Amino acid sequence: MANRREFLQGAVGGFALTSGGFLVPALSAAVVPDLPMELLSGAQESAQLETLPGKSALIKRTFRPPNFETPLEYFRDVITPNRAFFVRYHLANIPEVDAAQWRLRVGGESAATPFELTLEALKSEFEPVELVAVCQCSGNRRGLVQPHVGGVQWGNGAMGNARWKGVRLKEVLAKAGLKADALEIVLDGADGPVLDKTPDFIKSIPLSKALDENTLLAYEMNGEALPHWNGFPVRLVLPGWTATYWMKHLTSISAVSQPFGGFWMKSAYRIPKGKFPTAERFASQESEANTPITEVMVNSLITSVRKGQQVHRGRTVDIGGIAWDGGFGISSVEVSLDGGQRWQNATLAADPGRFSFRPWSLAWKPEQRGLVTVMAKASNRLGATQVSELIPNPAGYHHNLIQRVDLQVI
Repeated sequence: MANRREFLQGAVGGFALTSGGFLVPALSAAVVPDLPMELLSGAQESAQLETLPGKSALIKRTFRPPNFETPLEYFRDVITPNRAFFVRYHLANIPEVDAAQWRLRVGGESAATPFELTLEALKSEFEPVELVAVCQCSGNRRGLVQPHVGGVQWGNGAMGNARWKGVRLKEVLAKAGLKADALEIVLDGADGPVLDKTPDFIKSIPLSKALDENTLLAYEMNGEALPHWNGFPVRLVLPGWTATYWMKHLTSISAVSQPFGGFWMKSAYRIPKGKFPTAERFASQESEANTPITEVMVNSLITSVRKGQQVHRGRTVDIGGIAWDGGFGISSVEVSLDGGQRWQNATLAADPGRFSFRPWSLAWKPEQRGLVTVMAKASNRLGATQVSELIPNPAGYHHNLIQRVDLQVI
């Protein structure tokens, strides 16, 4: 990995180094095209294309901590390029991790044989595994919620789909010798708060998810080492669950016998109990009123056409996009070309894996001039489908409202 000087020299011009060690863009940037109309006016006006070191121009939501979303154009392919993959942080102290010095501490009160791993040992002592999975922020599309709620005002791009390579977490935990009383696995990363009173970002996952064969400690993303902004050198990959659990820059993994009580579990990332059709629970963290957010809701995105686009009467138009869910599998995508009055099945492309984006398409030849509202609705193999009305919750999580795109037929 490059040292600090090489990293700074390789950064895109126009960046300033803050006292906290974070590079922030210092140049003016381009206005973002095709932002959803539902975004707050302030979120519309402040959204600009900015470039982080090693990244393409992304949609800036906040500078400190860095929160940048992926533009729509990159979702026309199944795999989201590393350079365009969204960036999400809660804390602004994000150190550069030296791969040679990095150590992963594995232990906790419910581990019989704690130990440490180097990056080389992680790669050489355990079987490598690859899978394709969507990483989606719990608050993706929060900026489209009406009435608006607080938090980062994301549009459609706080997500990405990548091929992850790493080792199974369960094999690392087996080496630590889990005790019979193990209940949760607590994960911490190298990023931290700037102020002492800000709670460190630490998460836990239920033991059942930690032992799932698809839960990985990933060190590669799309055939390359993890980018700095996406968790170098190792991050957790928890396919099917929202990205709040996908801990970046991992430094410690602890098996515990009691529910972890940190702020980011007990107070943040919680939803009203019983309101969402989730199949997987985090029972040890539930209260009478609410529960931790878990799996990704079934969803879809139209990517082949944009709002306000003109199409020609009598010429075939490809209506296409992507669909995804929490790993249960997309069963169908329906498309409406009249604002939801009638629906027809789109064609699903080959399945890259149950945790991946699933491409879909429908050929349409408009016969009448005028305004046409295109809608897409995905369903999964559990029978869940996208909603026509949002399920209200204080943080605007799980936005999977059926999308509408207005086109003008000329």
